[in-house]
Amino acid sequence: MYLYNSASRRKEEFVPNHPDIVKMYTCGPTVYHFAHIGNLRTYLMEDVLEKFLRYEGYNVKRVMNITDVGHLSSDGDTGEDKMLKGARREHKSVMDIARFYTDAFFDDCRKLNIKRPDVVEPATSCIDAYIRIITRLIDTGYAYRAGGNVYFDTSRLERYYIFNDYDAEDLAVGVREGVEEDTNKRSKNDFVLWFTQSKFEDQALKWDSPWGVGYPGWHIECSGISMKHLGEDLDIHCGGIDNAFPHHTNEIAQSESYLGHKWCNYWMHVLHLNSNTGKMSKSKGEFLTVSLLEERGYDPLAYRLFCLQSHYRKNLVFTWENLDNAQGTYQKLIARIAALTPGEGPVDQEVFGAQREKFRKALGNDLNTSLGVTALYDALKASANDETKLALLADFDQVLGLSLLEKAADRREAEAKAKAAASSAGGIVVTGEGDPAIDALVLRRAQAKKARDFAQADSIREELRAMGVEVTDTKEGASWRRV
Repeated sequence: MYLYNSASRRKEEFVPNHPDIVKMYTCGPTVYHFAHIGNLRTYLMEDVLEKFLRYEGYNVKRVMNITDVGHLSSDGDTGEDKMLKGARREHKSVMDIARFYTDAFFDDCRKLNIKRPDVVEPATSCIDAYIRIITRLIDTGYAYRAGGNVYFDTSRLERYYIFNDYDAEDLAVGVREGVEEDTNKRSKNDFVLWFTQSKFEDQALKWDSPWGVGYPGWHIECSGISMKHLGEDLDIHCGGIDNAFPHHTNEIAQSESYLGHKWCNYWMHVLHLNSNTGKMSKSKGEFLTVSLLEERGYDPLAYRLFCLQSHYRKNLVFTWENLDNAQGTYQKLIARIAALTPGEGPVDQEVFGAQREKFRKALGNDLNTSLGVTALYDALKASANDETKLALLADFDQVLGLSLLEKAADRREAEAKAKAAASSAGGIVVTGEGDPAIDALVLRRAQAKKARDFAQADSIREELRAMGVEVTDTKEGASWRRV
Protein backbone atom coordinates (compact mmCIF):
# COMPACT_ATOMS: atom_id res chain seq x y z
CA MET A 1 0.00 0.00 0.00
CA TYR A 2 1.25 3.47 -0.95
CA LEU A 3 0.09 6.69 0.68
CA TYR A 4 1.02 10.28 -0.15
CA ASN A 5 2.90 11.77 2.80
CA SER A 6 2.34 15.53 3.11
CA ALA A 7 5.54 15.86 5.14
CA SER A 8 7.79 14.37 2.45
CA ARG A 9 5.55 15.46 -0.44
CA ARG A 10 5.71 12.06 -2.15
CA LYS A 11 3.95 8.73 -2.20
CA GLU A 12 5.54 6.27 0.20
CA GLU A 13 5.01 2.61 0.93
CA PHE A 14 3.10 2.31 4.17
CA VAL A 15 5.09 0.48 6.84
CA PRO A 16 3.69 0.71 10.39
CA ASN A 17 5.91 1.25 13.42
CA HIS A 18 4.62 -1.91 15.09
CA PRO A 19 3.61 -5.18 13.37
CA ASP A 20 0.54 -5.71 15.56
CA ILE A 21 -1.15 -2.31 15.35
CA VAL A 22 -1.60 0.81 13.20
CA LYS A 23 -1.88 3.95 15.30
CA MET A 24 -4.09 6.50 13.54
CA TYR A 25 -5.07 9.95 14.80
CA THR A 26 -7.64 12.21 13.16
CA CYS A 27 -8.37 15.80 14.15
CA GLY A 28 -11.98 15.99 15.28
CA PRO A 29 -14.54 18.80 15.06
CA THR A 30 -14.79 21.95 17.11
CA VAL A 31 -18.34 21.39 18.34
CA TYR A 32 -19.75 24.93 18.31
CA HIS A 33 -22.05 24.42 15.31
CA PHE A 34 -23.17 21.80 12.79
CA ALA A 35 -20.52 20.32 10.53
CA HIS A 36 -20.92 21.41 6.92
CA ILE A 37 -20.48 18.99 4.05
CA GLY A 38 -17.00 20.37 3.32
CA ASN A 39 -15.87 19.38 6.83
CA LEU A 40 -17.47 15.99 6.37
CA ARG A 41 -15.56 15.28 3.15
CA THR A 42 -12.40 15.06 5.25
CA TYR A 43 -13.94 12.66 7.78
CA LEU A 44 -15.40 10.58 4.95
CA MET A 45 -12.02 10.10 3.27
CA GLU A 46 -10.36 9.34 6.60
CA ASP A 47 -13.05 6.72 7.10
CA VAL A 48 -12.16 5.13 3.75
CA LEU A 49 -8.48 5.03 4.77
CA GLU A 50 -9.26 3.32 8.07
CA LYS A 51 -11.58 0.81 6.41
CA PHE A 52 -9.04 0.02 3.71
CA LEU A 53 -6.32 -0.57 6.31
CA ARG A 54 -8.64 -3.01 8.08
CA TYR A 55 -9.56 -4.54 4.70
CA GLU A 56 -5.83 -5.18 4.14
CA GLY A 57 -5.62 -7.00 7.43
CA TYR A 58 -4.17 -4.33 9.71
CA ASN A 59 -5.29 -3.95 13.30
CA VAL A 60 -6.14 -0.24 13.53
CA LYS A 61 -6.60 1.90 16.61
CA ARG A 62 -8.04 5.25 15.59
CA VAL A 63 -8.30 8.16 18.01
CA MET A 64 -10.20 11.41 17.49
CA ASN A 65 -10.42 14.51 19.67
CA ILE A 66 -13.48 16.65 20.24
CA THR A 67 -12.49 20.29 20.61
CA ASP A 68 -14.78 21.78 23.24
CA VAL A 69 -12.39 24.49 24.46
CA GLY A 70 -9.42 26.52 23.24
CA HIS A 71 -10.09 26.91 19.50
CA LEU A 72 -10.12 30.64 18.83
CA SER A 73 -11.69 32.41 15.87
CA SER A 74 -8.26 32.70 14.29
CA ASP A 75 -5.89 29.74 14.10
CA GLY A 76 -3.21 32.28 15.00
CA ASP A 77 -4.29 32.46 18.66
CA THR A 78 -6.48 35.53 18.34
CA GLY A 79 -10.15 36.29 18.60
CA GLU A 80 -12.93 34.77 20.65
CA ASP A 81 -13.16 31.10 21.65
CA LYS A 82 -15.47 29.42 19.13
CA MET A 83 -17.23 27.45 21.87
CA LEU A 84 -18.03 30.61 23.81
CA LYS A 85 -19.26 32.21 20.60
CA GLY A 86 -21.62 29.27 20.02
CA ALA A 87 -22.90 29.40 23.60
CA ARG A 88 -23.69 33.09 23.30
CA ARG A 89 -25.41 32.56 19.94
CA GLU A 90 -27.83 30.03 21.42
CA HIS A 91 -27.99 31.31 25.01
CA LYS A 92 -26.79 28.01 26.40
CA SER A 93 -23.82 26.83 28.43
CA VAL A 94 -20.62 25.84 26.64
CA MET A 95 -20.99 22.22 27.74
CA ASP A 96 -24.61 22.08 26.55
CA ILE A 97 -23.44 23.36 23.18
CA ALA A 98 -20.60 20.82 23.11
CA ARG A 99 -22.87 17.87 23.90
CA PHE A 100 -25.53 18.89 21.36
CA TYR A 101 -23.15 19.43 18.44
CA THR A 102 -21.05 16.37 19.28
CA ASP A 103 -24.20 14.26 19.01
CA ALA A 104 -25.18 16.08 15.80
CA PHE A 105 -21.75 15.42 14.31
CA PHE A 106 -21.89 11.70 14.95
CA ASP A 107 -25.47 11.57 13.66
CA ASP A 108 -24.20 13.04 10.37
CA CYS A 109 -21.39 10.49 10.38
CA ARG A 110 -23.92 7.68 10.85
CA LYS A 111 -25.93 8.89 7.84
CA LEU A 112 -22.74 8.94 5.75
CA ASN A 113 -21.60 5.49 6.96
CA ILE A 114 -18.55 7.04 8.65
CA LYS A 115 -17.36 4.66 11.35
CA ARG A 116 -17.01 6.08 14.86
CA PRO A 117 -13.32 6.06 15.90
CA ASP A 118 -12.20 3.56 18.51
CA VAL A 119 -11.51 6.40 20.95
CA VAL A 120 -13.28 9.77 21.03
CA GLU A 121 -11.84 12.14 23.64
CA PRO A 122 -13.10 15.65 24.52
CA ALA A 123 -10.32 18.16 25.00
CA THR A 124 -11.69 19.15 28.41
CA SER A 125 -10.99 15.68 29.84
CA CYS A 126 -7.20 15.79 29.36
CA ILE A 127 -6.10 18.94 31.19
CA ASP A 128 -3.53 17.06 33.28
CA ALA A 129 -1.86 15.72 30.12
CA TYR A 130 -1.49 19.23 28.65
CA ILE A 131 -0.03 20.58 31.88
CA ARG A 132 2.50 17.73 31.99
CA ILE A 133 3.67 18.41 28.42
CA ILE A 134 3.82 22.17 28.88
CA THR A 135 5.76 21.84 32.13
CA ARG A 136 8.49 19.81 30.42
CA LEU A 137 8.62 22.23 27.48
CA ILE A 138 9.21 25.11 29.90
CA ASP A 139 11.82 23.15 31.84
CA THR A 140 13.74 22.30 28.65
CA GLY A 141 13.59 25.84 27.28
CA TYR A 142 11.10 25.19 24.45
CA ALA A 143 8.42 27.35 26.05
CA TYR A 144 8.27 30.65 27.90
CA ARG A 145 5.83 32.74 29.91
CA ALA A 146 4.77 36.21 28.81
CA GLY A 147 1.78 38.40 29.59
CA GLY A 148 0.21 35.67 31.69
CA ASN A 149 0.29 33.09 28.89
CA VAL A 150 2.68 30.26 28.01
CA TYR A 151 4.12 30.25 24.47
CA PHE A 152 6.09 27.74 22.44
CA ASP A 153 9.43 29.17 21.30
CA THR A 154 9.77 28.27 17.60
CA SER A 155 13.24 29.82 17.44
CA ARG A 156 14.54 26.71 19.25
CA LEU A 157 13.69 24.52 16.25
CA GLU A 158 16.07 23.64 13.41
CA ARG A 159 13.06 23.38 11.08
CA TYR A 160 9.59 24.76 11.77
CA TYR A 161 7.80 24.70 8.39
CA ILE A 162 7.20 21.03 7.73
CA PHE A 163 4.56 20.90 5.01
CA ASN A 164 5.59 23.78 2.76
CA ASP A 165 8.43 26.14 2.13
CA TYR A 166 6.77 29.26 3.44
CA ASP A 167 8.12 32.76 3.34
CA ALA A 168 8.15 33.75 7.00
CA GLU A 169 7.14 37.30 6.08
CA ASP A 170 3.94 35.99 4.54
CA LEU A 171 2.88 34.37 7.77
CA ALA A 172 2.58 37.45 9.94
CA VAL A 173 -0.37 37.08 12.28
CA GLY A 174 -1.68 40.49 11.34
CA VAL A 175 -2.15 39.78 7.64
CA ARG A 176 -5.86 39.12 8.14
CA GLU A 177 -8.03 42.17 8.36
CA GLY A 178 -9.15 42.82 11.90
CA VAL A 179 -6.56 40.52 13.49
CA GLU A 180 -4.13 42.09 15.88
CA GLU A 181 -0.66 40.74 16.45
CA ASP A 182 0.03 39.27 19.90
CA THR A 183 2.77 41.48 21.31
CA ASN A 184 3.61 38.92 24.01
CA LYS A 185 5.22 36.66 21.40
CA ARG A 186 8.97 36.76 20.89
CA SER A 187 8.37 35.70 17.29
CA LYS A 188 5.24 35.88 15.14
CA ASN A 189 5.47 32.10 14.66
CA ASP A 190 5.33 31.35 18.39
CA PHE A 191 2.01 29.93 19.55
CA VAL A 192 0.05 29.67 22.79
CA LEU A 193 0.22 26.53 24.89
CA TRP A 194 -1.80 27.90 27.82
CA PHE A 195 -3.99 30.96 28.13
CA THR A 196 -4.73 32.59 31.49
CA GLN A 197 -7.46 34.85 32.70
CA SER A 198 -5.11 37.80 32.23
CA LYS A 199 -6.04 37.81 28.55
CA PHE A 200 -9.48 36.16 28.39
CA GLU A 201 -11.38 37.10 31.47
CA ASP A 202 -14.75 36.05 29.99
CA GLN A 203 -13.63 32.51 29.19
CA ALA A 204 -16.32 30.06 30.38
CA LEU A 205 -14.08 27.07 31.11
CA LYS A 206 -10.95 27.49 33.24
CA TRP A 207 -8.63 25.24 35.21
CA ASP A 208 -5.90 25.69 37.79
CA SER A 209 -2.37 25.38 36.45
CA PRO A 210 1.18 26.22 37.58
CA TRP A 211 0.87 29.40 35.46
CA GLY A 212 -2.48 30.61 36.74
CA VAL A 213 -6.15 29.88 36.13
CA GLY A 214 -6.78 29.46 32.43
CA TYR A 215 -7.23 26.97 29.62
CA PRO A 216 -5.18 25.17 26.97
CA GLY A 217 -4.40 26.36 23.48
CA TRP A 218 -5.94 24.47 20.58
CA HIS A 219 -2.71 22.90 19.31
CA ILE A 220 -1.64 21.24 22.56
CA GLU A 221 -4.94 19.31 22.73
CA CYS A 222 -4.16 16.91 19.88
CA SER A 223 -0.66 16.18 21.17
CA GLY A 224 -1.95 15.42 24.66
CA ILE A 225 -4.88 13.26 23.53
CA SER A 226 -2.86 11.26 21.01
CA MET A 227 -0.11 10.51 23.53
CA LYS A 228 -2.66 9.51 26.16
CA HIS A 229 -4.20 6.84 23.94
CA LEU A 230 -1.52 5.98 21.36
CA GLY A 231 1.75 6.46 23.21
CA GLU A 232 4.86 8.25 21.98
CA ASP A 233 4.62 7.47 18.26
CA LEU A 234 2.00 7.66 15.53
CA ASP A 235 1.72 5.91 12.19
CA ILE A 236 -0.79 8.20 10.47
CA HIS A 237 -2.13 11.64 11.36
CA CYS A 238 -5.05 12.93 9.27
CA GLY A 239 -6.92 16.17 8.79
CA GLY A 240 -8.09 18.75 6.29
CA ILE A 241 -5.48 20.62 4.27
CA ASP A 242 -6.24 23.81 6.23
CA ASN A 243 -4.94 22.01 9.35
CA ALA A 244 -1.46 21.61 7.86
CA PHE A 245 -0.49 25.12 8.91
CA PRO A 246 -0.47 26.18 11.64
CA HIS A 247 -2.20 23.38 13.54
CA HIS A 248 -0.30 20.29 12.44
CA THR A 249 2.92 22.25 12.11
CA ASN A 250 2.57 23.29 15.75
CA GLU A 251 1.62 19.77 16.84
CA ILE A 252 4.88 18.45 15.41
CA ALA A 253 6.89 21.24 17.00
CA GLN A 254 5.59 20.73 20.53
CA SER A 255 5.31 16.91 20.37
CA GLU A 256 8.83 16.25 19.08
CA SER A 257 10.34 18.85 21.41
CA TYR A 258 8.59 17.12 24.31
CA LEU A 259 9.47 13.57 23.22
CA GLY A 260 12.95 14.18 21.84
CA HIS A 261 12.31 12.02 18.73
CA LYS A 262 10.18 11.80 15.59
CA TRP A 263 6.51 11.62 16.44
CA CYS A 264 4.47 10.70 13.33
CA ASN A 265 5.55 8.94 10.11
CA TYR A 266 2.70 9.71 7.66
CA TRP A 267 0.55 12.81 7.28
CA MET A 268 -2.65 12.66 5.21
CA HIS A 269 -4.42 15.89 4.25
CA VAL A 270 -7.75 16.05 2.42
CA LEU A 271 -8.24 19.00 0.10
CA HIS A 272 -11.16 21.41 0.17
CA LEU A 273 -14.71 21.08 -1.01
CA ASN A 274 -15.26 24.25 -3.02
CA SER A 275 -18.30 26.04 -4.31
CA ASN A 276 -18.17 28.00 -7.55
CA THR A 277 -16.93 30.93 -5.48
CA GLY A 278 -14.21 29.11 -3.55
CA LYS A 279 -13.72 27.11 -0.33
CA MET A 280 -16.86 26.29 1.65
CA SER A 281 -16.83 27.64 5.17
CA LYS A 282 -19.22 28.63 7.92
CA SER A 283 -17.78 32.15 8.01
CA LYS A 284 -18.78 32.70 4.37
CA GLY A 285 -22.34 31.66 5.05
CA GLU A 286 -22.13 28.66 2.72
CA PHE A 287 -23.46 26.33 5.34
CA LEU A 288 -24.66 23.16 3.64
CA THR A 289 -25.36 20.35 6.08
CA VAL A 290 -26.35 16.71 5.70
CA SER A 291 -29.79 17.57 7.07
CA LEU A 292 -30.22 20.22 4.38
CA LEU A 293 -29.32 17.69 1.69
CA GLU A 294 -31.94 15.33 3.11
CA GLU A 295 -34.55 18.08 3.18
CA ARG A 296 -33.92 18.63 -0.52
CA GLY A 297 -34.48 14.95 -1.25
CA TYR A 298 -30.89 13.68 -1.47
CA ASP A 299 -29.70 10.42 0.01
CA PRO A 300 -26.61 11.20 2.18
CA LEU A 301 -24.90 8.22 0.57
CA ALA A 302 -25.24 9.95 -2.80
CA TYR A 303 -23.01 12.65 -1.32
CA ARG A 304 -20.61 9.94 -0.15
CA LEU A 305 -20.48 8.60 -3.72
CA PHE A 306 -19.94 12.15 -4.99
CA CYS A 307 -16.84 12.40 -2.78
CA LEU A 308 -15.57 8.94 -3.71
CA GLN A 309 -15.67 9.82 -7.41
CA SER A 310 -12.81 12.28 -6.85
CA HIS A 311 -9.33 11.83 -5.35
CA TYR A 312 -8.87 13.18 -1.84
CA ARG A 313 -5.84 15.24 -2.93
CA LYS A 314 -7.89 17.19 -5.47
CA ASN A 315 -10.17 20.11 -4.69
CA LEU A 316 -13.75 19.02 -5.29
CA VAL A 317 -16.30 21.49 -6.68
CA PHE A 318 -19.79 21.20 -5.26
CA THR A 319 -22.80 22.26 -7.32
CA TRP A 320 -26.37 21.07 -7.10
CA GLU A 321 -26.03 19.78 -10.65
CA ASN A 322 -23.00 17.69 -9.66
CA LEU A 323 -24.91 16.29 -6.68
CA ASP A 324 -27.91 15.57 -8.93
CA ASN A 325 -25.61 13.56 -11.18
CA ALA A 326 -24.21 11.64 -8.20
CA GLN A 327 -27.71 10.91 -6.91
CA GLY A 328 -28.80 9.66 -10.33
CA THR A 329 -25.68 7.50 -10.60
CA TYR A 330 -26.27 6.07 -7.12
CA GLN A 331 -29.91 5.24 -7.81
CA LYS A 332 -29.06 3.58 -11.13
CA LEU A 333 -26.30 1.57 -9.43
CA ILE A 334 -28.70 0.36 -6.74
CA ALA A 335 -31.31 -0.52 -9.37
CA ARG A 336 -28.73 -2.52 -11.31
CA ILE A 337 -27.69 -4.42 -8.19
CA ALA A 338 -31.32 -5.01 -7.23
CA ALA A 339 -31.80 -6.77 -10.57
CA LEU A 340 -29.26 -9.43 -9.57
CA THR A 341 -30.57 -12.71 -8.17
CA PRO A 342 -29.12 -13.71 -4.78
CA GLY A 343 -28.21 -17.37 -4.34
CA GLU A 344 -27.65 -18.00 -8.04
CA GLY A 345 -24.92 -20.61 -7.91
CA PRO A 346 -21.58 -20.76 -6.04
CA VAL A 347 -19.07 -17.90 -6.03
CA ASP A 348 -16.54 -18.21 -8.85
CA GLN A 349 -13.34 -17.92 -6.81
CA GLU A 350 -11.12 -17.25 -9.83
CA VAL A 351 -13.22 -14.28 -10.98
CA PHE A 352 -13.62 -13.11 -7.39
CA GLY A 353 -9.87 -13.13 -6.77
CA ALA A 354 -9.00 -11.31 -10.01
CA GLN A 355 -11.59 -8.57 -9.51
CA ARG A 356 -10.66 -8.17 -5.86
CA GLU A 357 -7.01 -7.68 -6.77
CA LYS A 358 -7.98 -4.84 -9.17
CA PHE A 359 -9.85 -3.16 -6.33
CA ARG A 360 -6.92 -3.61 -3.92
CA LYS A 361 -4.49 -2.07 -6.41
CA ALA A 362 -6.76 0.94 -6.94
CA LEU A 363 -7.22 1.71 -3.25
CA GLY A 364 -3.65 0.75 -2.42
CA ASN A 365 -2.36 3.43 -4.78
CA ASP A 366 -2.86 6.42 -2.50
CA LEU A 367 -6.51 5.65 -1.86
CA ASN A 368 -7.73 6.07 -5.44
CA THR A 369 -11.45 5.86 -4.67
CA SER A 370 -12.41 6.91 -8.19
CA LEU A 371 -10.85 3.73 -9.58
CA GLY A 372 -12.39 1.85 -6.65
CA VAL A 373 -15.85 2.95 -7.85
CA THR A 374 -14.87 1.89 -11.38
CA ALA A 375 -14.08 -1.54 -9.93
CA LEU A 376 -17.74 -1.79 -8.84
CA TYR A 377 -18.88 -1.47 -12.42
CA ASP A 378 -16.19 -3.88 -13.62
CA ALA A 379 -17.54 -6.44 -11.14
CA LEU A 380 -21.07 -5.95 -12.45
CA LYS A 381 -19.84 -6.48 -16.03
CA ALA A 382 -17.71 -9.52 -15.17
CA SER A 383 -18.42 -12.85 -16.86
CA ALA A 384 -19.74 -14.50 -13.74
CA ASN A 385 -22.99 -15.49 -12.07
CA ASP A 386 -24.99 -13.09 -9.93
CA GLU A 387 -23.81 -14.61 -6.65
CA THR A 388 -20.18 -13.88 -7.58
CA LYS A 389 -21.06 -10.30 -8.46
CA LEU A 390 -22.93 -9.81 -5.20
CA ALA A 391 -20.00 -11.25 -3.23
CA LEU A 392 -17.63 -8.81 -4.94
CA LEU A 393 -19.90 -5.83 -4.26
CA ALA A 394 -20.21 -6.81 -0.60
CA ASP A 395 -16.42 -7.15 -0.39
CA PHE A 396 -15.70 -3.75 -1.97
CA ASP A 397 -18.38 -2.05 0.09
CA GLN A 398 -16.48 -2.86 3.27
CA VAL A 399 -14.27 0.04 2.18
CA LEU A 400 -16.53 2.23 0.02
CA GLY A 401 -19.36 2.22 2.56
CA LEU A 402 -22.26 2.77 0.12
CA SER A 403 -24.68 0.21 1.66
CA LEU A 404 -25.03 -1.34 -1.79
CA LEU A 405 -26.56 -4.69 -0.89
CA GLU A 406 -28.78 -3.25 1.83
CA LYS A 407 -30.19 -0.57 -0.51
CA ALA A 408 -30.65 -3.14 -3.29
CA ALA A 409 -32.55 -5.45 -0.93
CA ASP A 410 -34.79 -2.55 0.10
CA ARG A 411 -35.48 -1.80 -3.56
CA ARG A 412 -36.34 -5.43 -4.32
CA GLU A 413 -38.75 -5.42 -1.38
CA ALA A 414 -40.35 -2.14 -2.49
CA GLU A 415 -40.77 -3.43 -6.04
CA ALA A 416 -42.31 -6.66 -4.77
CA LYS A 417 -44.78 -4.69 -2.64
CA ALA A 418 -45.63 -2.49 -5.63
CA LYS A 419 -46.38 -5.51 -7.80
CA ALA A 420 -48.46 -7.06 -5.02
CA ALA A 421 -50.38 -3.82 -4.60
CA ALA A 422 -51.03 -3.67 -8.33
CA SER A 423 -53.52 -6.52 -8.10
CA SER A 424 -55.66 -4.45 -5.72
CA ALA A 425 -55.18 -1.25 -7.70
CA GLY A 426 -56.57 -2.33 -11.02
CA GLY A 427 -53.26 -3.68 -12.26
CA ILE A 428 -51.43 -0.36 -11.83
CA VAL A 429 -47.78 -0.72 -10.80
CA VAL A 430 -45.99 2.21 -9.11
CA THR A 431 -42.20 2.21 -8.80
CA GLY A 432 -40.03 4.88 -7.19
CA GLU A 433 -37.62 5.56 -4.35
CA GLY A 434 -39.48 3.79 -1.58
CA ASP A 435 -41.58 6.64 -0.11
CA PRO A 436 -45.11 5.28 0.67
CA ALA A 437 -46.70 8.75 0.76
CA ILE A 438 -45.42 9.61 -2.72
CA ASP A 439 -46.28 6.12 -3.97
CA ALA A 440 -49.88 6.74 -2.87
CA LEU A 441 -50.08 10.10 -4.69
CA VAL A 442 -48.60 8.62 -7.88
CA LEU A 443 -51.09 5.74 -7.67
CA ARG A 444 -54.02 8.15 -7.25
CA ARG A 445 -52.87 10.07 -10.33
CA ALA A 446 -52.54 6.86 -12.37
CA GLN A 447 -56.02 5.76 -11.25
CA ALA A 448 -57.44 9.18 -12.19
CA LYS A 449 -55.79 8.93 -15.62
CA LYS A 450 -57.23 5.47 -16.13
CA ALA A 451 -60.67 6.80 -15.22
CA ARG A 452 -60.09 9.66 -17.71
CA ASP A 453 -60.31 12.22 -14.91
CA PHE A 454 -57.54 14.29 -16.45
CA ALA A 455 -58.20 17.38 -14.33
CA GLN A 456 -57.51 15.44 -11.12
CA ALA A 457 -54.50 13.71 -12.73
CA ASP A 458 -53.01 17.07 -13.74
CA SER A 459 -53.66 18.52 -10.30
CA ILE A 460 -51.85 15.64 -8.58
CA ARG A 461 -48.99 15.91 -11.07
CA GLU A 462 -48.57 19.61 -10.17
CA GLU A 463 -48.66 18.73 -6.48
CA LEU A 464 -45.90 16.17 -7.04
CA ARG A 465 -43.87 18.62 -9.13
CA ALA A 466 -44.03 21.15 -6.27
CA MET A 467 -42.59 18.43 -4.02
CA GLY A 468 -39.67 17.97 -6.42
CA VAL A 469 -41.00 14.68 -7.80
CA GLU A 470 -40.98 13.82 -11.50
CA VAL A 471 -43.47 11.19 -12.74
CA THR A 472 -43.01 9.07 -15.86
CA ASP A 473 -45.91 7.04 -17.22
CA THR A 474 -45.20 3.38 -18.03
CA LYS A 475 -47.18 0.52 -19.59
CA GLU A 476 -47.79 -0.93 -16.11
CA GLY A 477 -48.61 2.38 -14.39
CA ALA A 478 -46.04 5.03 -13.39
CA SER A 479 -42.51 5.56 -12.11
CA TRP A 480 -41.26 8.52 -10.06
CA ARG A 481 -38.00 10.08 -8.93
CA ARG A 482 -36.88 13.15 -7.01
CA VAL A 483 -35.31 15.86 -9.15
